[in-house]
Amino acid sequence: MTAPDTIVLIHGFWVTPRSWEHWITHFEAKGFRVLAPAYPGFEAGVEALNADPTPIEQVTIPQIVESLETLIGGLDQPPILMGHSAGGVFTQILLDHGYGAAGVAINSAPTEGVAVVPLSQLKATFPVLKNPANRHKAVAFNHDQWHYAFTNTFTEEESRALYERYAIPASGSIFWESALATLQPGRQGSWVDYHNDDRAPLLFISGELDHLMPPKVQQSNARHYKSSTVTEIKEYAGYSHLLPAQEGWQEIADYALDWALKHAR
Repeated sequence: MTAPDTIVLIHGFWVTPRSWEHWITHFEAKGFRVLAPAYPGFEAGVEALNADPTPIEQVTIPQIVESLETLIGGLDQPPILMGHSAGGVFTQILLDHGYGAAGVAINSAPTEGVAVVPLSQLKATFPVLKNPANRHKAVAFNHDQWHYAFTNTFTEEESRALYERYAIPASGSIFWESALATLQPGRQGSWVDYHNDDRAPLLFISGELDHLMPPKVQQSNARHYKSSTVTEIKEYAGYSHLLPAQEGWQEIADYALDWALKHAR
């Protein structure tokens, strides 16, 4: 079997592919082709989406999944998939649909049926869930909210710089849909088949101090899988939600890549 030569990096909510900028150059320097696709309509980038969040309000989970499947399906061989936050959900969905040689879900949001909701997660997501009217809006974090949810282990200066560089609003519609899928499961957008023995291997990476998607979320998500294929968890002490930008990220990126190459099929 030929080892994968392509890595697909899938961003999460409140950010764009720019959040992968360091990982892109890091993996390219190792000789890999690296693709970091934007969600449909997000190609305009951070500044444009903050000025006009209409594409954020309009995007849906099926559109995101379809665009990723079209991209990956057009490649010569299955790539390694790595997703952060909501990108971890899309990584799991893609693996379930038969895409990818191996997957890494970093500080992943939960797929359908994972009912663990830590208190820090409730606080981090309160700006979205506090008002049902947000189901029809793009909801932005102010810096204090961003710092709690994304960068609580960063200095104030680092946090503000990353907020200015990366932060965009998130889809209230998708976020509410995902929250309701926990309460009303039934093959909604974040559904995966936890008994799929044909799924490629999956690694969950968790940041110990992540407020938005704490390790308990990934631990519960991993336990839901009842298939015979490989599902593992690796936790990193001292890391928050924006793990791909935190000092020491190179070690984590290398571990994720080495694990994926070892388990790729």
